[in-house]
Amino acid sequence: MSSLVLVRHGRTAANARGLLLGRLDVPLDDVGERQAVAVAGAVRASTGAITAVVSSPLARTRRTAEAFGVDVVIDDRFVELDYGDFDGRPLAEVPPEVWGAWRSDPAFCPPGGETLGQVSERVTEACADWADRAGGGAVVVVTHVSPLKAAVAWALGVGDETGWRTRVDPASITRVAVDGSVPVLRSFNETGHLVGITPSG
Repeated sequence: MSSLVLVRHGRTAANARGLLLGRLDVPLDDVGERQAVAVAGAVRASTGAITAVVSSPLARTRRTAEAFGVDVVIDDRFVELDYGDFDGRPLAEVPPEVWGAWRSDPAFCPPGGETLGQVSERVTEACADWADRAGGGAVVVVTHVSPLKAAVAWALGVGDETGWRTRVDPASITRVAVDGSVPVLRSFNETGHLVGITPSG
């Protein structure tokens, strides 16, 4: 049986300020740097043979993945949702009617961005690919909120709208076991390893 260990990147200043953060390429803040070290240690201590560490191409995920101390494979399919014109803006600036459409329709596309359905399509393909390549071991995937929620929906066999009812914290761990082609969610949003580190936004 193979497994995917899905890790959200450590905190950034934009996360702490409550900004929508998609393709903007920002670094971890000081808290995020400590979270990266903590999550890497927790995964190494609780996981068997790690076949590969995979990361989104953005700096915040790459830096978190580097804390594992091994070569990191970049997979663009795990990049964050493209928020288009809303990238980097406070959630409060999103008009209520836009926010309502976003939450109710996975096919909604923010101006200049992409839909949750498009995220799901690329993430589902990537998860199946890496589960197959794990060879009975574990592949660590360092990614973002929306791809991680898409991976959980894939594991559960549910629709993308489920993501709005879940919370994924910075530097959290989510585990999916894959037996053949059947994924099973084993844990979600583990954060015990972050005790003592400043709460993240």
